[in-house]
Parts: sequence; structure tokens; C-alpha cells
Amino acid sequence: MKEINLAPNPVSLIESMRDIGYSLDTAISDIIDNSITAKANNINIRFNWNEGHRWLAIIDDGEGMIEEKLISAMRLGSQNPLEERSKNDLGRFGLGLKTASFSQCRKLTVLTKNNNTVTCAKWDIDFLCNQTNNEWTLCLLDNQEIGKSSILSELQNAYLLNNQSGTIVLWENIDRVVEINSDNISEKFFNESLANVKEHLELIFHRFLSPSIGESKIKVYFNNAQIRGFDPFNYKQSTELRSEEFTYEKATIRVQPYILPHHHKISKTEWNKYAGKQGYLHEQGFYIYRNRRLIIHANWFRLIKKEELTKLLRVMVDIPNTLDHLWKIDVKKSNAFPPEGVRRELKRIIGKIEFSGKKVYKQRGQKISEKVSHPVWERIAKNNQIFYQINKKQPIVINYLNNLTDIEKKSFENILSMIETSFPLESFYNDSASTPEQMKRISMGQEQIENLFKMFIGDADISKTKFDEILQIEPFASNKEITKTIIKDLGYEL
Repeated sequence: MKEINLAPNPVSLIESMRDIGYSLDTAISDIIDNSITAKANNINIRFNWNEGHRWLAIIDDGEGMIEEKLISAMRLGSQNPLEERSKNDLGRFGLGLKTASFSQCRKLTVLTKNNNTVTCAKWDIDFLCNQTNNEWTLCLLDNQEIGKSSILSELQNAYLLNNQSGTIVLWENIDRVVEINSDNISEKFFNESLANVKEHLELIFHRFLSPSIGESKIKVYFNNAQIRGFDPFNYKQSTELRSEEFTYEKATIRVQPYILPHHHKISKTEWNKYAGKQGYLHEQGFYIYRNRRLIIHANWFRLIKKEELTKLLRVMVDIPNTLDHLWKIDVKKSNAFPPEGVRRELKRIIGKIEFSGKKVYKQRGQKISEKVSHPVWERIAKNNQIFYQINKKQPIVINYLNNLTDIEKKSFENILSMIETSFPLESFYNDSASTPEQMKRISMGQEQIENLFKMFIGDADISKTKFDEILQIEPFASNKEITKTIIKDLGYEL
């Protein structure tokens, strides 16, 4: 048997890896994972358009690396994903630093300091392209070569000079975060992309940025401005349901459900804040955390459908890194899917808490129906379909119809049918799903209510008991104080 050492062509492999699927925000998140694993307390993200010669750096004050460890870290596939790791390790494949960086730039430089000793290495895709030997040539930079880079030496002096340890990951020749247009539009797009990254980091790392009592805190600075964690559960105002734990493959998985507050219980600003980018309907679901780091969010994994009645339900799920291979966590750490045994447990739990999420809306609907005994609109459920129609037995409608001729009754009933069949169902559904807090019913003026009241009672002798019944009829039920004033002004006593 003949054996051949068939190493992959460096340029072909790297150019292919550039399209593995990273976005700018997932790429930067992957680098920050390394900083957290290195026990950093402060992480700085610096970037500059630099007249089109854009660059970005992620700097931390973590443990840093000696030369041997840096060389290993710069190797593609530096870590076996099946090997046992520290429980706080956020890595997996040993590819993140390289694949994340190559997905955004053509030159990756890592300058690291450990015990006051500085080591620097560089991957340059264009340099590899010009090589004729097809070898994986990693460049190690000495102090003199570091000094030739104004950006690298400036960052080193600003962040590592007075620290015993730390690491700078510098991206240059960034060619993916740009629109092919004029320089002004490209710079605007670059800055907008970084603004989206900031929002992404505030969510993904919110349990590090705003940790619970007893957990370590990490500060992240975005061009020197500290960012704040965004808690998607609004836990200070949400209802915290009973948490559960279960064991799978000797690992403990913790599940903590939350019901976010109804829009009537918080301010409009807060309601909009916690709606997320996609709105409450689409932001419901499981939020999967691996060592406090958010991997995937707003996903029911097809266990239940995303419905209006469950849109305030969000469930925190904590998993350890020992189950990575079973959860199918990808190299970008932006996707995961639970194994069948975990799905069964999650389905059992969601079956218990689903009703609690729906109850927020069902209880509100029940209160309204108790106050109004004769609504104008009726909800009809029939043959697995739901209709809204005008209540033909509504006292005011009946009273009005009784005073019409047969021809006038027919005309009036045709008008009611026209109104029913023209109900703007699609608009109503979209508005109630996306912006329920903005939905308001049109109010009636006192003169309109008074005319309806006089038309309804006519010349009848009204008793107090009758008034109590009237106050359960729309529109009087929704305008009780105005109706009571009208009753008193007409000389009646309540």
C-alpha cells in the first residue's frame, strides 16, 4: 500500500472557508468567546474606516499566550472537538479564530502578551497567494516588524504596555463589510454594520455584561464606549415560572420559563424595547445558553407553533459544553438543535407552561366579557373557523329594527352585512400581532352617546334596575361615566 501525504492547498482551502457562513456579528462574537475563555475582564473592540483602509481589532486583558500556544492557536483545527475541555471553555473546533477572521478580512494578525513576553503571528491570504510552494506559511513578527505597523504598535501601547498579559486580534484588508458604491456610502454601510454588531453583542453576551449575583462580570467597550447587556426576559418585571432541571447523558440541563408583562402593565418605551428586532410574536421560544453564552434564541424547535397567545413566553435553557456534539452546534456557534431525548423533556415542560403564557390574554378577554352582556360584535367559532359578526340581538339594534318598515329593515340588514363582510381581517391580525399597544378603539362623543340613549329608551319609564342593565350594553358599558352623567342630566336618579 502506498501512502501519500495529501495536504490541502492553502489558498484554495482558505478562500473556500471564507464562505462558511459567518456574518460580521457572529465572527466578532467568536473572537470574544476566545477572550472570555482566556479569563479576560475587559474586552475592547476598536475599528476605523481609515479612508477605506478599514481595520478592526478585538483586544482583551486575558491570560495571553506563549509562542508555542500562539502557533497552535493559529493552526487550522487546533483543537479536537471531541476532547474534554474546561467547563467554561466557549470554543469547540479550534477553527473559530481563523474562520471567523478569514470570513471578514484577508490579513489576520494576533499579538499576544504572556508574563510580559510579547509574541506576534500573522496570516496573510495575499501573501499565501503569491507563494509558489503551496505551503502553509505563518509569519512570526519580531518587535521591529511590529513597529512597522502603525495600527498594531498604537494598539499595543494603548492596551498592553502596562499589562502583564493580553491579546490583540487585528483584522486588516477587510473586504466583506463594504458595499461597492461611492466611498461615502461604503463608510456609512461599514458604520451601520458595526452598530448592528453592538446590538448583537448586547444580546449574545448579556449574562456576562449584566451577570447574576455570584457570576463573573465582563466589560466590553465599543470604540471606548462601554456596552450594556440586553436581557431579553425583562426578568425584573416578568413573571418567573417554576424552573426545572433534568439530566441527559450525565449532564444537567436547566430550564427557566418567563412570561413577559402585558403591554398594559409597562410603558410603551419598555414594550417596544423588549419586542426585539422581530416583534413579540417571533421573539417567543427557547433561548439556548451554553456556559451563559447565547447560542440560539426565539425557537420552539417545532415543538409548538408560534402563536399570538404564547408570544409573551420566553424560556431560558442552560446547557454545558459537554453536549455540543449532540446539540449539533456549528462552528459559528450560531445554530443548535436538541437531541431527541432533550426534545422530549422540553416538550413535557412546554406542555405545562404553555397554558400560563396563554392565560395572560385569556384572562383579559374574560374580564371584558364579564363587563359587557350585550356586545356589538360576536366571535363565532364553527367548523374550525372563526368569524366576527355584528350581534343582531344587541338591544339597540333590535330596538332600532322594530321601528323600521319591512323594506327599511331589509336595507338596514344589508348594510350590516356589508360592514361584517368588509371587516379588515388581515390588517387587524397584522396590527394585533406586531403593534398591539398602538391599537385603540375610536371613542364616541357625549352627544353621540346621548342620542343613542334617548333613541334606546324612548318614552319608557326607566327604573334603577333598568339602568343597571343599560350599563351592560355597548356602547354604554364602555362609556359608563358619560352615560351616568347623561342619565342624571335627563332627571333620572341612579
